[in-house]
Amino acid sequence: MSLYRSAALAPPPARLTFVQILLFIVPVAALLIYSGGWELPLVGETADAAGSALLRVGYLPAYAAGFALIALRPGSTFKVAIRQPFLIALLCIVAASVFWSVNPDQTARRGFALICTTLGGIALAARFRWPQLAEVMAVCFAVLIVACFVVCLAVPRIGVMTELFPGAWRGLWREKNGLGGNMAFGFCILVAAAFLNPRRARLWGAFAFLALVLVLMSTSKTSLVSLMLGAAAIGFVWIAQRSPAAGAAATWTGVTGVVLIGAFILFASDVFFAILGKDATLTGRTKIWDAVMREIQERPWLGYGYQAVWGDKSGWGPFAWISKNAGFQAQHAHNSWLEQWLGLGLLGLVSWGLFYLQAMTLAVIAVFRDRGALLAFPFLVVFSLVALTESIALIYNDFRWVLFVTFAAKLAFPDREVE
Repeated sequence: MSLYRSAALAPPPARLTFVQILLFIVPVAALLIYSGGWELPLVGETADAAGSALLRVGYLPAYAAGFALIALRPGSTFKVAIRQPFLIALLCIVAASVFWSVNPDQTARRGFALICTTLGGIALAARFRWPQLAEVMAVCFAVLIVACFVVCLAVPRIGVMTELFPGAWRGLWREKNGLGGNMAFGFCILVAAAFLNPRRARLWGAFAFLALVLVLMSTSKTSLVSLMLGAAAIGFVWIAQRSPAAGAAATWTGVTGVVLIGAFILFASDVFFAILGKDATLTGRTKIWDAVMREIQERPWLGYGYQAVWGDKSGWGPFAWISKNAGFQAQHAHNSWLEQWLGLGLLGLVSWGLFYLQAMTLAVIAVFRDRGALLAFPFLVVFSLVALTESIALIYNDFRWVLFVTFAAKLAFPDREVE
């Protein structure tokens, strides 16, 4: 009997107690805070000093929720943490970078926020089994989806862009790519929740469809490609877990597909960029990468300190030189790998690479062994794609980083070890 059929035939769960409901709501609330969907309606598109302080305070309840979950299960949390040596090394490098940072105050403040954010992901991995974890995340995305439709239809001055991309939906975020990117991740998680919780499959399937609608309304072609890639990854896992023969066939098909797509991008790059609606510079990203590499060459081993470059307004630091060489002011490196090298040097880049490699290796193994791969593998595949053009790894107060840490940690902490 398959994993999905046995789950469907399982006896109905016992009635939930108030404490169990509360311990489900707390992580959902924390994820909603990390989503950042409350920032735009609260402070608008640009935040002054008071608004920035308000945003920092707004994340404190999410930190508290993470620490509360850790306090309830310290043993499980410790077991999860010690299985992530590269993540621990990465956080240690972030903390140590205060001593060589070009902006130590900012590095210290943001480094603390990163540690709290990361611990929140570890706490989720230690607390829930795969089906429960899927529904915690699914409820979060369901709330965001409903809120996005409300602001786009009822309050279009907030939810719909009027300047750069008139008519494009942005929902609760500052630009359309924020809505499209988050909903691409949400689609993968909601479909996985439908597979892992058959009794509510129709509910999560409906919300997955609504996530697809939001991606289309955002007009973000990159997000649509990410969603399609995530859907293909879900299909790959579903087929691979049917039988050994199906797994072998799916693997060869996936490898062949990746090779063909790579060849298409390499030999028909102009057509590929046209499909995405991009130019050869990827909307100026290649200019940023060239400028960032020039600054990396000045400090290749240790970097400039965690998140120290982009807040430097002195006019003579690395940010000023990157802006001069790129021809405009960027908010980040638009590449997760270059971001780590710039801020944390080769030490941080290698630690991040090993942490990422550990997570992806466990995800690939889980494809053939664990139904939790339906949740983790598609997310990690989409994350890997987005990380090539956006700085989404090792970002404090960031929804996607919390989810990445949760999946990476959970893959090393199987359901049978959850208390």
